[in-house]
Amino acid sequence: MKKVLLFVALSIALVAKTQTIVLGAGCFWGVEKYFESLDGVTKATSGYAGGEYENPTYKEVLKHRNHTKLLNHAEVVEVVYNDRKLSTQNLIKAFWELHNPTQRNQQGNDRGNNYRSALYYTNAEQKQIVNSTKKTYQALLTKAGYGTITTEIKPLTIFYPAEAYHQDYLKKHPLGYCPNHATGVKFAKIKQKSKSISPLGGKEIVVIDAEHCRFCEKFKTRVTDNYQGSIPLRTAKEHELKGFSIKSKIVGTPTILFVEDGKEIHNHTGYMDEKTFYKALGEFKLGVESEAFDVAFNQHTDGRFCKQYEIFKHVKDGVFIDKISGDILFDTKERFNSGSGWLSFFKAVDGSTVEKVDNSLGMRRVEIIAKKSGAHLGHVFNDAPQGKQRFCINATVLEFVPRAKIADIQNQRKRK
Repeated sequence: MKKVLLFVALSIALVAKTQTIVLGAGCFWGVEKYFESLDGVTKATSGYAGGEYENPTYKEVLKHRNHTKLLNHAEVVEVVYNDRKLSTQNLIKAFWELHNPTQRNQQGNDRGNNYRSALYYTNAEQKQIVNSTKKTYQALLTKAGYGTITTEIKPLTIFYPAEAYHQDYLKKHPLGYCPNHATGVKFAKIKQKSKSISPLGGKEIVVIDAEHCRFCEKFKTRVTDNYQGSIPLRTAKEHELKGFSIKSKIVGTPTILFVEDGKEIHNHTGYMDEKTFYKALGEFKLGVESEAFDVAFNQHTDGRFCKQYEIFKHVKDGVFIDKISGDILFDTKERFNSGSGWLSFFKAVDGSTVEKVDNSLGMRRVEIIAKKSGAHLGHVFNDAPQGKQRFCINATVLEFVPRAKIADIQNQRKRK
């Protein structure tokens, strides 16, 4: 019986990935922005906690900030995080380093009990970690000439989300108020073993980035995080490359290396927007002289009943994906035989394409473009059966995936 209970306890521990903690470190706008930026944080919400009255509003919290008899709420941020990706210890260490926990009822020039340093834990492990890290951080602060930590540490009773206009405030107002109250005192860093990456063989993309590179972060957010292509894409520091033959000198970051069998084919230094990246990927994967590249980026058209059309004509249930980005564009459930010699669909997958007026060749048509890669796919006409539209699509820019394999491919790409 004990073994069974132990197994159940271990199973629950393995499954439990998401935790919540509520942190106060001054004006919640900057605190929310900071914790949202940490890898492993799934959600950060500005709000109020720690007071003795219900349903606080921003006006009430400001009104009571100098009250000596009423326990006011603190401006806080509810942080939801995956403790497999971001440990509770590292999260709480980040909290101590973010602000000055020795200032009572203020942070910098922000004065009032609503700006007090506060941590409201939600489980025993968090309580233990906050107390142990507090002891360590106090010794570091004392050595640096700071006073005693005054942080309010309590179990969370209730968290009240702030008004909607406070949420993601600094995203909406990039030049908004966001002071830095950090003392500059840091926990000792644990030396990490340097990692390295070696060639995978075949074609791959390696993005060279660096610490504190805002264009690297922009490329990650706009391109890397949304990448679903079949060619593997990895990110590394320059010194982590082992066994690659790189002919160019890395002169800046990000540098996007297009590699085949460990050898650099070509590269791009500096930020690439999504469309520029996918055109470069198209050159790398398809070849600039290929029919598929010519169709995708020179707006040319497959010949009627081309070889790829004849192959796709016989496939069964599944989806057609963008050969460049890997995005799902069309479903066989919407396919029909128009007799035109080109693939025909009643519609594209919602959100996967954009339409653009095309007045070339003395005709007025509507061009269909892959939303992510910018590849030309074909045109749409109003001549399908039952008064529906006909998406007339070039086969050479597509790949087919049987429906039974869609999940496998998506999971495989997530593991890259």
